[in-house]
Amino acid sequence: MMSYNVMLQGTSSSVGKSILAAALCRLFYRAGYRVAPFKSQNMALNSCVTRDGGEMGRAQVLQAYAAGVEPSVRMNPILLKPTAPASSQIVVLGSPVGNLSAMEYHGNYNQSLLGVVEGAYTSLCGEFEIIVIEGAGSPAEVNLKKHEIANMRIAKMTGAPVLLVADIDRGGALAAVVGTLELLDPDERDRVSGIIINKFRGDLELLRPALEFLEARTGKPVLGVIPYLSDLGLPEEDSVALERKINRASTAAQIEIAVVTTPRISNFTDFDPLEREPGVNVRYVAGKEPLGKPDLVILPGSKNTLSDLLFLEECGKDEEIKKLAAAGTPVIGICGGYQMLGTEINDPEGSEGGGAQSVKGMGLLDIVTDFSLAKVTYLVEAYITGAGPFLEPCRDWQVKGYEIHMGESRRVNQTKAAFQIKKRGEEPVEINDGAVAPSGLILGTYIHGIFDNDDFRGNVLSFLRRRRGLADPEGDYKFAADLEKRLDDLTRVVGSALDLQRLAEIMGLPRPLEVVDIVS
Repeated sequence: MMSYNVMLQGTSSSVGKSILAAALCRLFYRAGYRVAPFKSQNMALNSCVTRDGGEMGRAQVLQAYAAGVEPSVRMNPILLKPTAPASSQIVVLGSPVGNLSAMEYHGNYNQSLLGVVEGAYTSLCGEFEIIVIEGAGSPAEVNLKKHEIANMRIAKMTGAPVLLVADIDRGGALAAVVGTLELLDPDERDRVSGIIINKFRGDLELLRPALEFLEARTGKPVLGVIPYLSDLGLPEEDSVALERKINRASTAAQIEIAVVTTPRISNFTDFDPLEREPGVNVRYVAGKEPLGKPDLVILPGSKNTLSDLLFLEECGKDEEIKKLAAAGTPVIGICGGYQMLGTEINDPEGSEGGGAQSVKGMGLLDIVTDFSLAKVTYLVEAYITGAGPFLEPCRDWQVKGYEIHMGESRRVNQTKAAFQIKKRGEEPVEINDGAVAPSGLILGTYIHGIFDNDDFRGNVLSFLRRRRGLADPEGDYKFAADLEKRLDDLTRVVGSALDLQRLAEIMGLPRPLEVVDIVS
């Protein structure tokens, strides 16, 4: 199969490469091409699980969804999941291979993975007509250039034309573009086929002199100016996206859900469906910032449960959560947050660093967690079996999600499970998951994506509204349908802002590109 490709690289991190890659995937998909995303190396704490149990970056999962294809670990062959300020768990083709320091990884180890990266890319080329490649950070990091396997090394390997993306909203975009190109080697500079200015606010006519200067100075065409989109409503995987959400104020007519953030928070995309619900404010609460009087507290996942639990203890957040729970505020823990709600956490093999240890949890659920070096990664289907206001009205309803955890949690003192998992991947199983306190107001689960299930999420919110004397809004919010619509809306905006004829020429496509208007 003849494959075409294009690569997005940025003048820095968080310029919008991932979202633009998703838009291009959807654009090519709507144009009738079989398209796949590819990012050789991604560093993120938000990951997802494929049908065959592999772990990959959430951004590439969204891009695959935009492309209308099943996610595959080949689309993100290397995933780095930070466990400490200077070390990460290394996930290769969906499976963890160990923890390495930044020096160890960039020193020699990552070079040994080039064959894996090339094999994954070549395999995708055998199935898809277009590959949309995303770089990482900036290609002009001279200190990392010798060992990098995410930017120009990949452009050379794949022969992809590079589009350089700059974020004009943060200021200094022109200098960033010129400076980035100046720091590239001549052959690398030649690979850059165009420039995209992203996140522009204001009158485009006022920007035109700058665009003309940029083209004259660099010799590269500006393929488009993408407007600033304030409410994309699409899953984002990096910490910069989370920082924008810290402590958003609620109104009296809104349900307030407080998500407790920690240094190693992971999979905060679990709460995207809650954020999109009308009449709901999801407030991410950091550090010593008070939780206030929320209608629900959620403890999210963590890449280092013990470290994050210690953080909560040091800033007094654990006691604050206990007081709220004692006063009747519902508390839900997911994955690492579920483990923290228990009575005890044991790490006999030192899987989280720091050697063998055993620590006390918050004691809000009667569970004991035992860590191990083995990692559980599955797509799951489960039935709701637990009691209490969150679960009883949904008894026997099916939910879907995914597991990513190391270790297991045991229920003690006749504590009841919240769910029964009936399917892991393609294998039928009968595994009790999670726990519910006798009050029914405190529960935990290992199932990520639980709030993606419209009926379950709707029941949780309906209960919270009744407690506040608020009525349910008219109509039911459907997360998957909304995500589909937002991807199409994004693609219309991006496609309308880009010079699609020039893009098709750069890629050597056999037919012109156009924005296909899909009514969704």
